[in-house]
Amino acid sequence: MQNSSGIALCATKLSHQVTINSQDKLNLINQLSLTVHGGEQIAITGASGCGKSTLLSLLAGLENVQQGNLTFTHNGQSVELGYLRQNSGFVFQQFHLLPELDALNNVALPLKLRAIKNAEAKAAQWLDNVGLSHRKNQPTTKLSGGEQQRVAIARAFVNKPSIIFADEPTGNLDEQTASEVASLMCEFARHNHTTLVLVTHNLALAKQLDNQYSLENGALSHVS
Repeated sequence: MQNSSGIALCATKLSHQVTINSQDKLNLINQLSLTVHGGEQIAITGASGCGKSTLLSLLAGLENVQQGNLTFTHNGQSVELGYLRQNSGFVFQQFHLLPELDALNNVALPLKLRAIKNAEAKAAQWLDNVGLSHRKNQPTTKLSGGEQQRVAIARAFVNKPSIIFADEPTGNLDEQTASEVASLMCEFARHNHTTLVLVTHNLALAKQLDNQYSLENGALSHVS
């Protein structure tokens, strides 16, 4: 994969409803617009239940857009949703590691699924990048929460994605570990010119990124 400038995205007047019961619907996202430039790092904050994860799913193409328009470009060229998915990485609060695999093979899995050569060697390099080369043969169930999230970050970056979507990536970690993990993720994104779209309730983490937005009543406001 090539990610010379990162994937840029432009959301225009997105609206999204969820059904509460048989009669009522809630407008989680309401006429929301957002532009994220290639290589930019943005954080989206907001109260629990305000729709941050739903917005991230829409921006990542994991949920269909109900109303509005969402476009993606890479190196100045318009790209389709399939291209976005092939060139995306994801980091989640719950890690989503496979317990039957050790750390090395969890990181190598995205490469092996694409039949990329030297998958384990590349995975080993990324485990070294996150400071876990000495734990590469350990089952992920024997790793601490911070170690598991480092494995998840290595897995997200091993394919050299052009954009990373992160949903509360430090939500299950203590304050010090969260800070270390967040710094790693931001450092890797900057070094690889990877666009980073991150949802978090951690304001200290949000401030590490290039731009911060707050989601409230379905609308985004820029936090200076």
